[in-house]
Amino acid sequence: MPRWAEWAAQATLWCVLPSGIWRILFGLGLPAGFTGSLDPDNASRWWLLYVIALTVVSEAFAFLTIGLVRPWGEVAPRWMPFIGGRAIRPWAAIVPASLGALALTALWTPLLGVGWGSDPDPEMPQGAKAVILWACYVPLVAWGPLLAAVTVAYAIRRRRHG
Repeated sequence: MPRWAEWAAQATLWCVLPSGIWRILFGLGLPAGFTGSLDPDNASRWWLLYVIALTVVSEAFAFLTIGLVRPWGEVAPRWMPFIGGRAIRPWAAIVPASLGALALTALWTPLLGVGWGSDPDPEMPQGAKAVILWACYVPLVAWGPLLAAVTVAYAIRRRRHG
């Protein structure tokens, strides 16, 4: 596996982390600058559980990218029920990873245009709080392209080496 692919796989974890931290702090009641219906003051503990679950799921999906550069992306670990110790067919990893890369790119690329309009949403954070929110979420824009690059490297490697 090329070193750049390993770095790109690890970078996916770091791309997802800032938004997860911000989201959990927001769920804990961080005064993030939202107003009106977006104000978390009325949020319940279910909101906190939701943002924690969303963060854990996001990091888990980002962690799956590591499997594309590690041996457990080719042979399932023995401890896994039903498939442990069996070879993973390349398409079983390539297809979901490719679809994920497309979905993530489509989901997060529009984030680059948020906040640059002449008529910003008055309920969204303004000033420094908007900059912090943007800085925590803009790394997600790289998640899809990084996953795509690692997926291509995985596909090439599996094609050459089985």
